[in-house]
Amino acid sequence: MTLFIEHHMRSTILAGPMLRRTSCERLVFWLASRTPLQFRLLLPERSPLVFSGDRQQEVRVGERCFIQLLDLELDTPLPADTLVAYDLQWRASEQDEWHGMADWAPDLCYPGEPLPQLVIRSRLEEILHGSCRKPHHAADDGLVAADSWLQQCHQQPLKRPAVLMLSGDQIYADDVAGPMLTAIHQLIEELGLYPETLDGALVANSEELFASPLNYYRRSELLPSNQGNRTLQQRFFEGARKPIFTTSSADNHLITLAEVLAMYLLVWSPEPWRGLSDYQPELSPERQRQYQTERTRLAAFVEGLSAVRRLLAHLPTLMIFDDHDVTDDWNLTAAWEQSAYGHPFSRRIIGNALVGYSICQGWGNDPDAFKGDPLALLYAWSRKPEAQQQDRLIDHLLKFERWHYHLPTSPKLLVLDTRTRRWRAESNFDRPSGLMDWEALTELQGELLHHDAVVIVSPTPVFGVKLIEVIQKIFTWFGKPLLVDAENWMAHKGTANVILNIFRHARTPANYVILSGDVHYSFMYDIKLRHRGGEPHIWQITSSGIKNEFPARLLDVLDRLNRWLYAPRSPLNWFTRRRRLEITPHPPVSASKGERLLNRSGIGYVRFNDAGEPVLVQQITNEGAVDFVADKAAEPAAALNREGR
Repeated sequence: MTLFIEHHMRSTILAGPMLRRTSCERLVFWLASRTPLQFRLLLPERSPLVFSGDRQQEVRVGERCFIQLLDLELDTPLPADTLVAYDLQWRASEQDEWHGMADWAPDLCYPGEPLPQLVIRSRLEEILHGSCRKPHHAADDGLVAADSWLQQCHQQPLKRPAVLMLSGDQIYADDVAGPMLTAIHQLIEELGLYPETLDGALVANSEELFASPLNYYRRSELLPSNQGNRTLQQRFFEGARKPIFTTSSADNHLITLAEVLAMYLLVWSPEPWRGLSDYQPELSPERQRQYQTERTRLAAFVEGLSAVRRLLAHLPTLMIFDDHDVTDDWNLTAAWEQSAYGHPFSRRIIGNALVGYSICQGWGNDPDAFKGDPLALLYAWSRKPEAQQQDRLIDHLLKFERWHYHLPTSPKLLVLDTRTRRWRAESNFDRPSGLMDWEALTELQGELLHHDAVVIVSPTPVFGVKLIEVIQKIFTWFGKPLLVDAENWMAHKGTANVILNIFRHARTPANYVILSGDVHYSFMYDIKLRHRGGEPHIWQITSSGIKNEFPARLLDVLDRLNRWLYAPRSPLNWFTRRRRLEITPHPPVSASKGERLLNRSGIGYVRFNDAGEPVLVQQITNEGAVDFVADKAAEPAAALNREGR
């Protein structure tokens, strides 16, 4: 099975267009090109809308690579709940002809359609959501399943999701397959992505890194070994002998910014794969076998990228980071932060991943948040890609506090940053930090006031599987939170108490839906406050992973033990911080007796009624949709969905 796509004439557009933040008055597109381009947008019965000035923001990231954010405010609003065909055209100069999408991207159209179509929904009635997309995992790609699902209803605007929400781990910067890394390095050379110097590492710059015998499957050995770095090594290797970053799969951890940017291009579009060779580095026999296994899995991943690119051109897509977008256990404890940010090499690796996230994910979520210093520093680096400019940009992004955002939809959509504004355990820096600090939680409560219903996107479930949280707590007691990813909302007393008090506040919404990922399995909980007459009503809906799954046997054991130990009427619940809550699991309809968790890659789908309550919850997979059992009140709506509107 060949991994790389056979060479033909390379497209000027490397990736995209990806439809990002949208409304009737505004359209935002993200894409990457090989050359600087001019763009215009053709919409039905309107004059061409040319992107110029602030409407087109172009960042050069290499000799032959340009990232474009097209941000168009419309003088005449688009109609809501209506199919709108669009033609995003480009040309290289004023003297050239415009190239329409029928010429340069015919594969972005569904069969029988001359152009891609978008829909701006008047309400947040449907949403697709999911997290955790690891290219070399053996599971199917849930974004391919989402494209197949959308193809069946793309001509019915009232069935279109209002948004595709990717709630974390859109890339795995800390867990990269060998064949993916070879593709990354070939793409860096082809596009001339900028090199960089590396302070505090055993290699002086990216050129030495790529030529090093430690470049493939041995990157953990690149940890600095001088006396001044002894504390850093001791912290990360204590107990489990893990590399500089705590992931157990760091043998090919991305290091340079060029590597991060190349990976984004390779996971979102088939175009960068075209013409790459089947080069394989010299490896030990064991690593050669691993390389071939990863290569086979990546071949299936690459085969689905045309469908993924088509999906992202049709649905408004929003994102938020979790840890693997940067590195495993990112900011888990204050001790982790002290060690990781206290050394220039690890600080650069983290910073590069955050710069890549900013350019390829965060910028399109909320373009207004990046105006001013973030964009100015990004352009300064782009014009002069030297270490000093890169470090200034990284320093700013490490202090940036506008990663979170909201949509003024009905119900309101709030997307939380649970990674950078942590509530640190000041009495013991080795204990897990809270996912949000007091100030961030106070801001969240202000956003919730005077709304009857909200949809909250929290990368990590607010209400997770209790037994797994207890196991994490036990490891924390023994001073080993890094070994079990002990990051959940209840792990930090201050954060847990504040978020629960927010739910109990009299002026906050009556209906909450919390959408999450992170855990590599899917589930649905129905949550009510005891002795409060059913308000507020909270639903925890988790869809994970898009292309990742939990070890099947282990999850089956944990699922059944959790049911026995923490059933709704179990007295053990009274020893938890959730004792004032009545939590009812909603098992998938395909589950056998005792199962509450679904271990199947795919994409989550939720439909809401006018009150903002979920009336249909599914996991869409390549084998079909799996329903989660809903309340009796929701059954008519579920039946309506099966019969068609």
